[in-house]
Amino acid sequence: MLGRTANDLFWLSRYVERAENMARLIEAGYRIALLPRVSGDDGKQEWASTLESAGCAEQYRAKHGEIDTRSVVDFLLFDASNSSSIHTCFATARRNARAQRTALTREMWESLNSSWLEFQTIRPETLRADALPRILDWIKERSAGYRGALLNTILRNDTYYFSQLGTFLERADNTARILDVKYYVLLPSTNMIGSGVDTAQWESILRSVSAHRSYRWVYKDSYRSWRIADYLILNRAMPRSLRACYSEIDKALDELSVLYGEGKPCLGTAKSILATLDGGDIEAIFQSGLHEFLLDFVARNNRVGHEISEAYYFNA
Repeated sequence: MLGRTANDLFWLSRYVERAENMARLIEAGYRIALLPRVSGDDGKQEWASTLESAGCAEQYRAKHGEIDTRSVVDFLLFDASNSSSIHTCFATARRNARAQRTALTREMWESLNSSWLEFQTIRPETLRADALPRILDWIKERSAGYRGALLNTILRNDTYYFSQLGTFLERADNTARILDVKYYVLLPSTNMIGSGVDTAQWESILRSVSAHRSYRWVYKDSYRSWRIADYLILNRAMPRSLRACYSEIDKALDELSVLYGEGKPCLGTAKSILATLDGGDIEAIFQSGLHEFLLDFVARNNRVGHEISEAYYFNA
């Protein structure tokens, strides 16, 4: 496969996943913003944490300055100048899909194209606050629809494996960032840890990664921060956990090495991360610092992405 084709397929899947993940980050911030606030909280910290975790706080401040709900939502949903906005994700994914139209099935293209066309009909200036949850749910549904079309119609060849890599690298990054929202929210108010508000915030994080009910199935217990973190980091059965994502990344890179008859450095890096997660202990992670662990993971995950780009000549 040509490096340009592999690049477009990889980033097509990353941007579809990123659109869903951005919707989840907005939902996490929105849910936490609705929770009771501690004394002295001006209500802006929740959205500040969302912007930090999305990696676009500096860009937002340069454009808008002060944080307010409408500006943050517009920036993350509709702003074409924001490289991670849902508008940009859908537009870029569709552009990549058009460039590689013959590599996609009809169902994949139609799912993506219809999502873009429907999204364009939303008018930001008329968007009411009570419509936000419905729009976020719609975005998650459209992402799931494209993912279903891919899984059910594409051949298990290099097109599939590069798409898998894009999906799960982006998903792992997102899970780490959503967990980091929790860190940013609690950082100024450590006295909240263990309180009812603290528990409600952890519940909102679970709901934002569609893990609220499955957590109850696994633990049959109330929300406990270390168990929730363990679930989203180390539990291999939870499909959005870091451990589950790296199992899929490792599998895709293994298959590409067989297909092309050569193992690449990115495979070794991915296996090293997977081994770290396999041998991970949540108590040790909390003792050394959840935020520090997540920062390190995001950096290592980015390194895998760069190594994949170099190994398969994405920029050739």
